[in-house]
Amino acid sequence: MKLGVFAVLFSDRSFEDALDYIVQSGLETIEIGAGPYPGTAHCKPAELLGDPAKLQAFRQAVESRGLEISAISCHGNPLHPDTDIARSHHEQFEHAVLLAEALGVKTVITFAGCPGESDQSRHPVWVTCPWPEDFLKVLDWQWQEKVIPYWRAQHDFLKRHGVQVAIEAHPGFVVYNTETMLRLRESCGDTIGINFDPSHLFWQGMDPVMGIKTLGAAGAIYHFHAKDTAIDAQNTAVNGVLDTKSYRDELHRSWIFRTVGYGHGEETWRQIISALQLVGYQGAISIEHEDSLMSVPEGFQKAVSFLQKLLIKEKIHDIWWA
Repeated sequence: MKLGVFAVLFSDRSFEDALDYIVQSGLETIEIGAGPYPGTAHCKPAELLGDPAKLQAFRQAVESRGLEISAISCHGNPLHPDTDIARSHHEQFEHAVLLAEALGVKTVITFAGCPGESDQSRHPVWVTCPWPEDFLKVLDWQWQEKVIPYWRAQHDFLKRHGVQVAIEAHPGFVVYNTETMLRLRESCGDTIGINFDPSHLFWQGMDPVMGIKTLGAAGAIYHFHAKDTAIDAQNTAVNGVLDTKSYRDELHRSWIFRTVGYGHGEETWRQIISALQLVGYQGAISIEHEDSLMSVPEGFQKAVSFLQKLLIKEKIHDIWWA
């Protein structure tokens, strides 16, 4: 496994400055934002695809520094009930896949998306419970009429271009846990796997180690985000984990995102890294920073230091048992 970073953290820097900083920090891989939600500060796929010279310069900037692109990230909602939004996000996903193919990158990351409750909807509708029965009817309609047809078509598209998609399981979208991830993969094809992000699982009450073992046994882990979540015991005891307060209202939220090690300690993260190793994952450990209590440089450097020690311990373990 190689330590890397989701480079949208450094969108305030030029691409070259960001790459230099990443190398100086001792990392080996970068995940590049190229779509709706992470933005396109460093990478505009349509522009690169339309200009061979720009594409080559982009590739050279990465390779000349000894870095490897772990994934092209294009988080969006191609199933959005607003057809203009859905079309835009889908087109950006297609461009990300074509760019990955052109660069020899194996993986594109996105969300599974979320439709509305019918063709008349204006906004996505995320179903979280089975009663009243209307909700189950909505859920069945979403999967049968929107989710499965869309992702079956994308499976064929991905296969033609030799690229796989890593779906980030995220509440608010139809894939948010292990069960929904496997349902999408089994329904639509094996070019579809997961971008495993423990932070979105911790607050739902899941055990990432069990999730890794289950998804790893299915060969479905295509990428990994290193991000943590801290649970506020008092707020959760009072209000539960479903929390719509602003991420900036840290004092009153049931949980907040933290840099690795600040939500769960070294033992938990050692178990996570070990579980990845057990299921044969050899890809990137890509640092994602969304810690509102730390600046980007502070959170990033603390994550680097924390994870480098864990990965060194795992490498020593490998050598010892070889």
